[in-house]
Amino acid sequence: MVDFLAENNLCGQAILGIVSRGNAIIAELLRLSDFIPTVFRLKDKSDQQKYGDIICDFSYFKGPEYYEGKLEAKPDLQDLDEEFRENNIEILSRFYLAFESVHKYIVDLNRYLDDLHEGVYIQQTLETVLLNEDGKQLLCEALYLYGVMLLVIDQKIEGEVRERMLVSYYRYSAARSSADSNLDDICKLLRSTGYSSQPGAKRPANYPESYFQRVPISTTFISMVIGRLRSDDIYNQVSAYPLPEHRSTALANQAAMLYVCLFFSPSILHTQQAKMREIVDKYFPDNWVISFYMGITVNLVEAWEPYKAAKTALNYTLDSANIKEQATRYAASMESLRPQVQQLLKEGFLREEIILDNIPKLLNCLRDCNVAIRWLMLHSAESAYDLNNKRLRQIKDQVLNDSKYKPKILFQLLLDTAQFEFTFKEMFKQMLSEKQIKWESYKKEGSERMTELAEVFSGVKPLTRVEKNVDCIVLVFLSILPLSKVQEFHQLESNLQVCQFLADTRKFLHQMIRTINIKEEVLITMQIVGDLSYAWQITDSFTFIMQESIRVNPSMVTKLRATFLKLASALDLPLLRINQANSADLLSVSQFYSGELVAYVRKVLQIIPESMFTSLAKIIKLQIHDIMEVPTRLDKDKLKDYSQLGARYEVAKLTHDISIFTEGILMMKTTLVGIIKVDPKQLLEDGIRKELVKRVAYALHKGLSFNPKAKPSELMPKLKEMAATMDGFYRSFEYIQDYVSIYGLKIWQEEVSRIINYNVEQECNSFLRTKIQDWQSVYQSTHIPIPKFPSVDESATFIGRLCREILRITDPKATSYIDQLNTWYDLKSHQEVTNNRLFSEIQKTLGTFGLNGLDRLLCFMIVKELQNFLTMLQKTILKDKAAIDVFKAMLGAVNPIQGIVANANKAYATAVAKTQKIWGAYLEAIMKVGQMQILRRQIANELNYSCKFDSKHLAAALENLNKSLLADIEAHYQDPSLPYPKEDNTLLYDITAYLEAAGLHNPLNKIYITTKRLPYFPIINFLFIIAQLPKLQYSKNQGEFFSVLKYIITQLASCIFTGMTCRKATDPVDWPPLVLGLLTLLKQFHSRYTQQFLALIGQFIRSIMEQCTSQKIPDMPSDVVGALMFLEDYVKYTKLSRKVAEAHVPSFIFDEFRTIL
Repeated sequence: MVDFLAENNLCGQAILGIVSRGNAIIAELLRLSDFIPTVFRLKDKSDQQKYGDIICDFSYFKGPEYYEGKLEAKPDLQDLDEEFRENNIEILSRFYLAFESVHKYIVDLNRYLDDLHEGVYIQQTLETVLLNEDGKQLLCEALYLYGVMLLVIDQKIEGEVRERMLVSYYRYSAARSSADSNLDDICKLLRSTGYSSQPGAKRPANYPESYFQRVPISTTFISMVIGRLRSDDIYNQVSAYPLPEHRSTALANQAAMLYVCLFFSPSILHTQQAKMREIVDKYFPDNWVISFYMGITVNLVEAWEPYKAAKTALNYTLDSANIKEQATRYAASMESLRPQVQQLLKEGFLREEIILDNIPKLLNCLRDCNVAIRWLMLHSAESAYDLNNKRLRQIKDQVLNDSKYKPKILFQLLLDTAQFEFTFKEMFKQMLSEKQIKWESYKKEGSERMTELAEVFSGVKPLTRVEKNVDCIVLVFLSILPLSKVQEFHQLESNLQVCQFLADTRKFLHQMIRTINIKEEVLITMQIVGDLSYAWQITDSFTFIMQESIRVNPSMVTKLRATFLKLASALDLPLLRINQANSADLLSVSQFYSGELVAYVRKVLQIIPESMFTSLAKIIKLQIHDIMEVPTRLDKDKLKDYSQLGARYEVAKLTHDISIFTEGILMMKTTLVGIIKVDPKQLLEDGIRKELVKRVAYALHKGLSFNPKAKPSELMPKLKEMAATMDGFYRSFEYIQDYVSIYGLKIWQEEVSRIINYNVEQECNSFLRTKIQDWQSVYQSTHIPIPKFPSVDESATFIGRLCREILRITDPKATSYIDQLNTWYDLKSHQEVTNNRLFSEIQKTLGTFGLNGLDRLLCFMIVKELQNFLTMLQKTILKDKAAIDVFKAMLGAVNPIQGIVANANKAYATAVAKTQKIWGAYLEAIMKVGQMQILRRQIANELNYSCKFDSKHLAAALENLNKSLLADIEAHYQDPSLPYPKEDNTLLYDITAYLEAAGLHNPLNKIYITTKRLPYFPIINFLFIIAQLPKLQYSKNQGEFFSVLKYIITQLASCIFTGMTCRKATDPVDWPPLVLGLLTLLKQFHSRYTQQFLALIGQFIRSIMEQCTSQKIPDMPSDVVGALMFLEDYVKYTKLSRKVAEAHVPSFIFDEFRTIL
């Protein structure tokens, strides 16, 4: 008969494929359970208020029109709904595919059973498949895995969350309109069961049997599977556990399968006492806590509570006398096994001869250890007992008391057993690989000695003083007679040479017999016995003990390596069928489980970097506060004062501790955990990076929080304090790098830049419609995660708080910015608020990355401000009929634009007066943009300065590359045949990032938003600027306004600070933000708008001057001075030719204006 799993056996391959897919689905469900968007839980009040109307459970299906109508009635909700869709559709699709695959799995299993029933597979029926060993295993696994899927979904993804995700997917995807979509069936299968995994939560009625019956499965199939699981040893495990008291351990995996499958036939659990008694007697006579898949534990006391027959059958197991008997047995077993294993682990004890002579004894020792560890770990596990349940609490207390449970001792036994198992297995593998060579060698040597001995006694070959002896020849070849007897024959023991020959021959024959015992079955038994899959999750409870052990003795890592490898054996369970089926899922499932285990290894070993950093903090404290720096010249009588032996000894001791920790982790050899290679050096570096990131991120979070009511601002003091903290981290890294053999500066720069860039990215998310989730971020990492902290104000991160504090203290409503001094002054007190040293301090604290990040954030803020401004312009100003009439009238008055406006003062004053009410919000938006542009200019200036100072070659290279690129692009536009970067060439994009990081850019030339044509735009901006001019006055010497500058002006007589200042502090308008804001706004539109706007300003100046001349007013009006000042500043900031301004204003007016200056 064809092998059931042969490639040409369609029946076997079909069920193997289903089972393989089942294991892969469970891995995907476990993987996705870590990525549930928190918003679907709706736990926070803020989430409920914001998303409550757009996230619905299955109640949505009762009246979808009502819900959709509610959304359509509110444009804001529609906008939020669209944004939510863009941000979550990808992860929702992934969850939906996982849910769909669960439904498809059971549909395919049912179809397979129907095919078997209908005879699609020739000569195969359900009965014949169950008679086959592989077929029996696969059919049992197929049903069991479906049950596990449903339990995992309910444990890991709450019912309400599932419903909300499915409804959201239904609303946002094309599935609702697809005819072949099985969304309805998936919703029926996965609707909420009412189950909650929270401790103390009440179990729903008929759970989980009603859940398991949502998709009908053949009762015959269920009955036959349960029958096989009850009666057979389907995996032939008992042979690996010959002792009767180990039977429940031998059948543990089958017991877990039976536990799950019984929920498909709840009548057995409820009423069939005989069957339940048989099941309990066979599988659960001495245990009641089981692991049913990859370490997911369940307590039968709680699980079988609602089922009468099951509960009754389990009562004997839970009798206090039985619990005491089992607990004391395993306690005694542990006491006797510990010294036994420790003896086996002694250096040089486990030798080849010992192993060959004691294989059964060593295997028995391994069995006893693993059985004891399994029972004690499962029955003492915190997760197995709900402490709200009185009976469970009593059972747990009895187990802990009677077994004299001490987690440290159990953990020590686990460590020793894993080490012993690893050593034994490695040596046995080596012996197995050399078995044939050694057998041939011993056979050859033995044969030669026998032949030589025969020749000696036959007289053919002389051996000194040995006479011919026919009887000896016969005796040598009598295989039934032991060689030891030959020595006694004819007093041969007196001949030492013959005795030696006989002893050697006897030794080789004995070695041959021992070599025969080296069988692969021993390794298979060790693999079965050493299974630790039940502890996949429980092991976490021993993490603290592991870490404390490492802290005390770093070399403990080598023993832990064996434990991790033992835990890696759990991967065999889900991967076996996937591998047999040659499924493409093998890699992803292997990576998931291997990744989980490696993450746990990292978690345990993280204690080493933590301990190192604790010692490091002490070293830095000593270096900064205690140890004096030795001067280059020192008097010998002061030598003793500077020696500071105590402090230096303490530093040396702490440094030695760090070296010991490093040595500890490096003792762990490169290990293959699942399919992931774990390099201890890389593990150490990642651990150091993780600890550095954790500490630096926390320091930045705590250090850069500001009280907005504090006067003066806390900004500079906190930046200085933060700079000292960061310097401490930097110096500590510099100090440690040689002792732990890492590139300190490289790690420091990479991780600090990652922290800052990640925080900038998260802060910018608030400005983005499509958010960048953690799992999408290029800066976030699973191995070296950047911690997220709850926000303390409107900012999400420290970079947002820093930016908003800078904006607060430089607010144009409260301060005035003096461009020549790069300084802000308070409008009321005339005291200096801050200056460009602020950006030097940020550079010192956060480095280039921090300044660059701040610049990026300001860009997003400018974009948001401009978008809001345009929305306001379109929805209010351009919808205001009265304002539109004014704009039309003004357009009529100014045409032709090259001419002079008649009765200019009245015309302009009337237009300004009629539009006065609309300029408040307009001014605020323009000033905000201008303020942020000033900050961006300051940041660019600081970045450029530091780049030229620290990396002059980089600055020069970038500058020249930029110039040459621009020259090439200009040349291309003049002659299109010349080269130009293609669309897929990222050169321009890449060089921009470099130029911005080096401050080689002009923020005023940046296009922030895309815009459409707007009616009356030049005239609106023109009226806006002339409406602000009366609020400003020209100050020849701003020191008259800012008394704080008088001293500077006295000292620097040659420097005259001129500019526009506001007339009243109660009606503040700051000139530089106003000019730069308006300039930035105009830059976003077509250049013709700017030309028209400048022409209008020019016409305004000419018209007012014309009227002044005709009325014989000698002084230049202040509004004209302001307008001319605007043109001057426009030319200055845009770096354009003066001809741009002079094209609209006669040169004689400029000449007169300069005399005023």
